[in-house]
Amino acid sequence: MLFSLRAEDPSVRKWTPRRRDRFDFKHENQNRLLFFRGQKVGTVDLPRRALVTGITGQDGSYLAELLLSKGYQVHGLVRRSSLSSQSRLSHLCHQTREERLKLHYGDLADGSGLTNLVLDIEPDEIYNLAAQSHVRTSFDKPVYTVDIDALGVLRMLEATRQLSKHRPVRFYQASSSEMFGNSKEALQNESTPFRPRSPYACAKVYGFHQTVNYREAYGLFACNGILFNHESPRRGETFVTRKITRAVGKIREGLQKTVLLGNLDSRRDWGFAGDYVDAMWRMLQQEIPEDFVVATGTTHSVRDFLELAFHRVGLNWQDYVEHDPRFLRPTEIDVLQGDATHARQKLGWTPGTSFEQLAVMMVDADWKLARDEKFLASAPRFGTQKMENDF
Repeated sequence: MLFSLRAEDPSVRKWTPRRRDRFDFKHENQNRLLFFRGQKVGTVDLPRRALVTGITGQDGSYLAELLLSKGYQVHGLVRRSSLSSQSRLSHLCHQTREERLKLHYGDLADGSGLTNLVLDIEPDEIYNLAAQSHVRTSFDKPVYTVDIDALGVLRMLEATRQLSKHRPVRFYQASSSEMFGNSKEALQNESTPFRPRSPYACAKVYGFHQTVNYREAYGLFACNGILFNHESPRRGETFVTRKITRAVGKIREGLQKTVLLGNLDSRRDWGFAGDYVDAMWRMLQQEIPEDFVVATGTTHSVRDFLELAFHRVGLNWQDYVEHDPRFLRPTEIDVLQGDATHARQKLGWTPGTSFEQLAVMMVDADWKLARDEKFLASAPRFGTQKMENDF
């Protein structure tokens, strides 16, 4: 069962799950009250419910793991596609019992659909992670990027506000360090002005300010997490760190000869995505909603990452990397480096994975993946001979 009962009327304790449909739930402050035939009979201990948009992505899968480990019932928003995009969640679907992980089709472009879903699920916490998150792609698809990353946030906020009229709910918005752009400050914190340099960053700035506005205008418990670059073996293969580690594994196993990259001198504050989702959760456990920068406080170049990644497999990166101007941004950001002092002091959060550990983790995972691919490519194939039709 997904809940237990603390009954005020001893006669109610004899009820069975088959009679559950006779019970009504009502929310009063943070409590869930149980009513039987119109009379209050007790308080129900239900698992906390969370709705995660973008649950099939890197951050969404790590966040789902964290929430499930804390006893949550997790609902995930999945965009309908002809191709399966749930590989990052497959292990959770096999391991999770009692239907504590439920996926729902939805789209940030569909405002009424989002509102209906939120009102139906009635989550305690909403984590809006879904986005068109590739900065370079946003220059080619600016209108779509703004529709999802800016107006999509507004649609989620409005759905959350409708739910807040009936019961308490907390909202987390995934903001980005890209909003700072070419900042004049060496370290960026919560008070650093935004200077966005891409359609993606501009859309994220809009979402950030709408989240603040809903907090101040409607009293919604809403937080922005301004996350600096965070990577993992689950990172999409078009992002530079994963593109590099994927290539390293393939090159080491003879499946690929070179890797094409753009600007090698860009410096970023890179952390581990598994560490950063813990900060997201901590934000929604505070008494007062605030915005937080989440970062390691250190910065490294793409060249630094290349050296670590290729060294892990005993190769010299300069022998395999080629420059391709197609991967340069029209407006580049030279350096991003975060100051997470506020998160450390208020949330008690600190990063647990170093830059070097992150690179090794990603290379090892992709090297193993390349070895598996090589084995499958060389394995004998059965049942491929041409057969006559028998119908």
